[in-house]
Amino acid sequence: MSRFSNGARKGGHKYIFVIGGVMSGVGKGIATASIGKVLAARGLSVNLVKIDPYLNVDAGTMNPTEHGECFVLDSGLETDQDMGNYERFLNRDLGPEDYMTSGMIYNAVIQKERNLEYGGKCVEAVPHVRDEIVGRLKKSAEKAQSDVTVVEIGGTLGDFSNALFIDAARVIHLQNPSDCLFVMVSYMPIPGTIGEMKTKPTQNAVRQLNGYGVQPDFLIARAAMPLDEKRKEKLAIQVNVPAQHIISAPDVDSIYDVPINFERDHLSDILLKALGKRGKQDSDMNEWKKFAAHAHNGRKTVKIGIVGKYFDTGDFVLSDAYLSVIEAIKFSAYEAGVKPEIDWINAKDIQDGKLDVASLKKYDGIIVPGGFGETGIEGKIATIKFARENKIPYFGLCYGMQLMTVEYARHVVGLKGANTTEINPKTPHPVIDILPEQKEKLAKKDYGGSMRLGAYPCELKEGTIARAAYGKKEISDRHRHRYEVNPEYVEQLEKAGLVFSGKSPDRKLMEIAELPKSVHPFMLGTQFHPELRARPLAPHPLFDAFIAAALERKL
Repeated sequence: MSRFSNGARKGGHKYIFVIGGVMSGVGKGIATASIGKVLAARGLSVNLVKIDPYLNVDAGTMNPTEHGECFVLDSGLETDQDMGNYERFLNRDLGPEDYMTSGMIYNAVIQKERNLEYGGKCVEAVPHVRDEIVGRLKKSAEKAQSDVTVVEIGGTLGDFSNALFIDAARVIHLQNPSDCLFVMVSYMPIPGTIGEMKTKPTQNAVRQLNGYGVQPDFLIARAAMPLDEKRKEKLAIQVNVPAQHIISAPDVDSIYDVPINFERDHLSDILLKALGKRGKQDSDMNEWKKFAAHAHNGRKTVKIGIVGKYFDTGDFVLSDAYLSVIEAIKFSAYEAGVKPEIDWINAKDIQDGKLDVASLKKYDGIIVPGGFGETGIEGKIATIKFARENKIPYFGLCYGMQLMTVEYARHVVGLKGANTTEINPKTPHPVIDILPEQKEKLAKKDYGGSMRLGAYPCELKEGTIARAAYGKKEISDRHRHRYEVNPEYVEQLEKAGLVFSGKSPDRKLMEIAELPKSVHPFMLGTQFHPELRARPLAPHPLFDAFIAAALERKL
């Protein structure tokens, strides 16, 4: 009898494990987020979990040009950028229990061993490391109180590094077979010289997964074009997955089309039946469909330049380093009924004279995002000065706010040589300086997870751009930084016209800096990262205000 023959299966909490086959980069993260989205749209409570098999304890110490953006949760945990997609698709915050790495797992196991929590036993990968993974997955489900946990196991099938995570999923399935599903996201190549979609790599990947003691229940077939019925039937016979459980996932223009495409193959219906869960009769995807349509509609555009440092890697431009910024721009632009045209500008090119800063005049708005280190700093400061003097809407994020303060101190206040101590520890005017507690951490070389991280409260000043955008006095946004505006310079900066419109409740930390609207249409920087809170169906108010100012300039 098929394990799917009874649509009224009962049991405990449900798990869906998403595993990648054939090659990396096939879109497991978006597939996982989309599965969560279509189930949530049917009324189920869903939590999403990302497993990263690398030995870093978190994503905070990895180079963004190699790994992409580090996404920070409210808790302050530094995670993989897939967690950002999860939050954006589900339209809610996720917790630290929804993320794990091999480094995190091994660190916990070793700490337990040091504390004699294993009772003097010989501690081994199996069962102790594997059981730590199982325990954390169950804790995540318990904390979320959800109907279904969807778990993305990072890496590609066959990687040595993710084998224990797959085995942990197998154990959970063994304990409760009716409560677990396995989904393989696999690539279907179309070799140019042959011109025909090939299923053999996926067949081999499924057999490899069988070697782990796991049989996939669903296949998501990633390819340049939709999967035809002939190949669905061929795969079904060869890999023992029902044809209706083979979901076509062709390339799309926007990742936000993926859950809509999945529903064309009735994925939520099939998943609900396979899980033995009852959901709402009709999928609540109308608002999402309206949002996704904005990616394809609209004749008007807004031209935004992002001046950063993490773009160049060899001969390629890597925009993943600023993924949340790019998505936040899209959400607010779509909300305003326009499509964003985004250009990535390397700050080093402006600094080295390869690019004339005056060329930035063509943009409706300019963003300087977050970052670390001295690369391209003078190019960014030249950008900020140009935007201020030419009244081009400017939005500075974290480092972009700090450098906005440095630029103002140098060219308006007249503090020659003003700088951040991150770049010049001996600057005569350290308008941006490291937090006292951070100095201690750096002296001890305590770099990982030691910055000011996560959500912090902020109070907004009446009559400012920030207060008008948020529409309330108290807000909370997510931070990731070590340096702050030096309080010794705040009074001097304010007297010269810079407005600190957002401050910590104790008034010690400057969270938002801006120029009055009477002086500049939009010159604003945040010490926090507002992009981390932007969602497709709930754009961030500061990005809304920035796009509105950019559109006014366009007119």
